[in-house]
Amino acid sequence: MLTHKVRVFLMAGGLFLGAAMPVHGQNLSDTPSLHVDEPIRPIPLSHEVDAKKVALGDRLFHETLLSGDNTVSCATCHIIDNYGVDNQKVSAGIEGKTGTVNSPTVMNSRFNFAQFWDGRAANLQEQAKGPVTNPIEMGAVWEDVITKLQGEPEYAQAFGELYEDGITPDTITDAIQHYEYTLNTVNSPFDQYLRGNDDAISDQQKRGYSLFKEFGCVACHQGINVGGNMYQRMGAFIPYFNTENTNSKDDLGRYNVTKNERDLHVFKVPSLRVAAHTAPYFHDGSVATLEEAINIMARYQLGHDITLQENKDIQAFIQSLSGAYIKAAE
Repeated sequence: MLTHKVRVFLMAGGLFLGAAMPVHGQNLSDTPSLHVDEPIRPIPLSHEVDAKKVALGDRLFHETLLSGDNTVSCATCHIIDNYGVDNQKVSAGIEGKTGTVNSPTVMNSRFNFAQFWDGRAANLQEQAKGPVTNPIEMGAVWEDVITKLQGEPEYAQAFGELYEDGITPDTITDAIQHYEYTLNTVNSPFDQYLRGNDDAISDQQKRGYSLFKEFGCVACHQGINVGGNMYQRMGAFIPYFNTENTNSKDDLGRYNVTKNERDLHVFKVPSLRVAAHTAPYFHDGSVATLEEAINIMARYQLGHDITLQENKDIQAFIQSLSGAYIKAAE
C-alpha cells in the first residue's frame, strides 16, 4: 500500500509542500496569536495531508459517475470556486429534483463538530455517504457506483494503491473526506488581525467585531470556524417558529434526529467564515441577504433591534472573515 504524506503550508499568496512525518492528518494544530484572549481563533496555516488520497477525493468530488444517471456530482451543489455553494435557496439534484433544505458550504467544514443542519452525520465521511443514495440528490445505488468506478482503469489503479479493500462505499467516502480536509479558507484579514496585524482590518470592521461581541453574537459564533461547534434553538430569545411558519419537517431541526422535545427547532450553528458569499441564508434558504439575516438573528436570538449602521458594521466584520482557498498541489 502506497502512502504519501506531506505538510501543506498555506501562506499569504502561496502554497508550499515539504516532507512531513507520517501522521494521519485529521488534526490541525492551532497557530500562535497575539490576540490570545479573543473568542475567535485563526484557521491554522499548515496541516498534514495524504496528497494521493486528496487527489483521488478531488476527482471523486467532481465525478458524475457517483450519481444514478451520471449527471450530477458533489460539486454540482457545492461549487468550490464559489465558496462551496450554488447560491440557490435549495439545490437541484438528479433529474432536476429539488430538496427542502439549503445546501451549506463545504469550505472549512472539517472544523464543524457535526455535519448537516441537524447534525445527523458525525463526520465528513458519514456526511458524504448520504447524498449518493438520496433519491432527490444523486439517486444512486452503491453497487452500481462501484461497478462504474471499477470500469475506469485510473480509479481501479488509484484505489488499489491506496486501499486494501479497493473500491467500496467506505473507501470512496474516505477519499472525499480527505479532499474536504483541504477546503480551508486561510489568512483572512481577520485572522491576520488575530495574529497581530492591527492594520489588516478597517476601523468599520473593528467596530463590527466589537458589536458582534457586545450584542452576544459571539456566544454561538466563535472558535476557529466562527460557528459549527454547537447546537442552538432558532428563536432563543423570541420564538421564531409557530404554526404558521413551520412548513416542513425540516423546520423541526435536530428533533428529527433525537425525537427529544428539547431539540425542537434546534440546529447546528452555521460557520460565518465565508458567510458574506453564501446567500441565501438559514436552513431553508428563506433569507436572501446578509443584512436581513443579521437583523433576524439580532432580534430573535439576542433580543436586539439594531440600527442600519450597526448592521453595516457587523456585515463588514463578517466580510473580514473570508480567507483564500488555495488548492493543494497533486
